[in-house]
Formats: sequence, C-alpha cells, structure tokens
Amino acid sequence: MLLQQILNGLTIGSVYAVIALGYTMVYGILELINFAHGEVYMLGAYLGIIFLALFAAAGLMASHPVLSVLLAVILSVLFCSAYGLTIEKVAYKPLRTAPRLSPLISAIGVSLFLQNYVMITQGATDQVFPHRFGQEHLSIFSAQVTYLQASIIVVSGLLMVLLHLFVRKTRLGKAMRATAQDKTMAALVGIDIDRIISVTFIIGAALAAVAGVMIASYYGVVNYFIGYIAGIKAFTAAVLGGIGSIQGAMLGGIILGLVEGLGAAYISSEYKDAFAFVILIVILLIRPAGILGRNTEEKV
Repeated sequence: MLLQQILNGLTIGSVYAVIALGYTMVYGILELINFAHGEVYMLGAYLGIIFLALFAAAGLMASHPVLSVLLAVILSVLFCSAYGLTIEKVAYKPLRTAPRLSPLISAIGVSLFLQNYVMITQGATDQVFPHRFGQEHLSIFSAQVTYLQASIIVVSGLLMVLLHLFVRKTRLGKAMRATAQDKTMAALVGIDIDRIISVTFIIGAALAAVAGVMIASYYGVVNYFIGYIAGIKAFTAAVLGGIGSIQGAMLGGIILGLVEGLGAAYISSEYKDAFAFVILIVILLIRPAGILGRNTEEKV
C-alpha cells in the first residue's frame, strides 16, 4: 500500500538524514569526506546493545524500559563523541595541511580499523537488540505506523531542527559558519579554529550514535558491517541534497529513504540499494551541486 510504504521509507530516511548531517558538517568546515563516520554510527548501535544488556542484567530494563533506552542513548552519545574527537585528533588533525588525498586515505584506514576492532571484540555474528518493542501502532487512514517508527521520525526531526537552530542562532554555531566560509579570516577575528573543528566532529559523532541506537531498535540486529552500508547511503544523501548544506542533508536523507522504500515495494527488494544510486546519478547529471547545493569555485 502506497501510504504504508511512504511511512516505512520516511522512517529509514530519517535515520539516513541524521547520519548525513555528520558528513555534511565536517565537509562544510574541512572539505573532508569523513568515511569513518559510518563506523561511528555502527559503534553507537553496538554500545546501545551493550548498555541495554547491562541494564537488563541489573533488572532496570524490566521495570523502566523507557528510562533504560534513554540512558543507553545518552551513554552511547558520550562514548561516540569521545570516539569522534579521538578520530579527529589522531587521524585528521596531523594531516590538515597535507594533500587532500592523505586525509581521505586516513579516513578509509580508520573505517577499516574500527570495523575490525568491533569484529574482534564483539564477534563477526549478528548481535541482537536486547529488547523488542511491541507492535502497538497508530492507524493513519489505511496505513499503520508503530510507536517505534513514530518515535524515530519525531526524534530525527527534532534533532534536525535543534541542529539548525544551534548553527543559526548560537555564538558557537555562528563561529562554525564563519570557519566554513573562510578559516583564515575566522582565525584573524579570534575564532579558535581547532576548537570549532573538534566541536563539529563531536556533534557529528553524537548524531551518529543516536542514529545507531534507533536503527538497532528498529531492525533488532546489528553487525560490524552496517556502518559501511549506512555510511555510503548517508554520504549519498548528503551529496544528493547538496554536500555542505544541513537542509540538503535532511532532504537528501528523506528522499533516499522514500526511494528505497517505494523501490523495494513496487520494483524489487533485491535491488533496493541500487535505486538510491540511480537517483543520485540522475540528480547530479541535472544539478551537479545537489538539490540545495550551490555551485562554488573550488578552494585551492
């Protein structure tokens, strides 16, 4: 049913949009594609499972399931933020003045390291989310949306709005926009560039952690490879909407989820991953900067 598939696509598209925000923020400031971002999302999913398992063993999960999930999200955000900051300091900061290919290779190296790190420490088999949410749902015309789906859509939308307000209204957000426009001039007016870059990685990692916990609760299982697939799709969403644009990342993620959901339902579920890239190619042929992107001269 069309409306049902739209709701399903909107759910997964909301998650893609949250992950894509991390890509587009880092690119907007450093013009760097952080290919390790998908692995931070994967770490968030695993950390959510680990913390919920601990809460279940302590009996907190049975008595306070909502509180347990909220605490798991908060702890996952804290840990992933630390991972994001560490990645920036270790893998990217020393290469800030290096040729552009060097940080790209470093990003791929960090991605592979984190994949193997999780595979060795958590095992190569799928890990099951310790709590399966019920199938209670709301009926919207002829479609059904579960409370979990509704929560994912609402939380994702709230995160996007809060990030937009943070970047536009706060002093730190204005400093981030100034750094993205011209790092040299931003430094001359007293902005701590290193601090702004670190904050950008921390925010991106925090968003990835929330997305990881949401996707783990939605599908019920995770593995060490989910970061690669989701990362590629989220990067596609960021490019589709206009890399460097927060609104573009949101729009690209939603479009990607809808195309994937509708394509799987009405064409073939076996090729659902290919539909997104077909749409991306078409959009980039028509508008190379993305839907909301602006054509600018490349900085040398």
